[in-house]
Amino acid sequence: MNRQLSLEFVRVTEQAALRSGRLMGKGDKEGADQLAVDGMHAQFALTPISGTVVIGEGEMDEAPMLYIGEHVGAGGEEVDIAVDPVEGTNLVAKGQDGAIAVLAIAPKGCLLHAPDMYMEKICVGPRGKGRIDINASVTENLRRLAEGMERDISDLTVVVLDRERHEKIIRECREAGARIRLITDGDVAPAVECGIEGSGIHMVIGSGGAPEGVLAAVGLKCLGGDMQARLLPHNHEEITRLHDMGITDPGRVLKLDDLVKGDDCIFSATAITDCNLMRGVRYFGNGCRTSTMLLRYKTGTVRFIDTIHRFGEEKTPVKL
Repeated sequence: MNRQLSLEFVRVTEQAALRSGRLMGKGDKEGADQLAVDGMHAQFALTPISGTVVIGEGEMDEAPMLYIGEHVGAGGEEVDIAVDPVEGTNLVAKGQDGAIAVLAIAPKGCLLHAPDMYMEKICVGPRGKGRIDINASVTENLRRLAEGMERDISDLTVVVLDRERHEKIIRECREAGARIRLITDGDVAPAVECGIEGSGIHMVIGSGGAPEGVLAAVGLKCLGGDMQARLLPHNHEEITRLHDMGITDPGRVLKLDDLVKGDDCIFSATAITDCNLMRGVRYFGNGCRTSTMLLRYKTGTVRFIDTIHRFGEEKTPVKL
């Protein structure tokens, strides 16, 4: 992909974040999501790509914009697009940390077209690459990761969604001696943060949305991390959807290169509320300030972008 496209994708997540951020703490998660969708859609229309949404807001009859199969862009290179205009709508509605606007881009045919169902996941950073096994116990995976990071299990911090279905995982992490950070929503940001040493997060484990799993996989691939996953269909309809996609074995372990293929992908995430490594949208008279993480696999580039947006004809003086 053309390297100049990277900043075009930053503009897409920035627009989603700065629009939806206006509703932070106002209890309107649907409204925040719609503002983000509007922002992304408008910016995509100016972006020189021929993109197909493979992970989006839902099927065509469920979403007016950014639906699965929708073609976006002003024309250009053919790419597949995975988007989550607001990853953590509840977090925005409640004014809590961890909400992001996120997208992943790869050449056509390189992203797993993950259906909207649960996915079992385990995510680690570069020093855990090749050491995880989703079929092994939580304790064994912690032991292998600690060995790779040259530290004790008690030095590791594991992020788990705070759900009843994760009681066994949480108990096993505690018994093994690992520290735990329980989150209420939004597992894409911490999964990607595993790939950055110094983030304080060493593993994300448990089940969550499959579309979010693909987004996390792109970020981790760009950072040299590792991930394994397994789709978890809960009924015959979901199994049928997998078969229609060509996935005949729902229990198959999906590795990083199954989730995102090839040697080129781009990940962009803009913080809506404060995150571990980025500050949320900050508004001031006639403008706002955003923080974005931009990753590209082919070049290995990692960018943290601090942007001041000035609105209207009279440009507000810039302050650091």
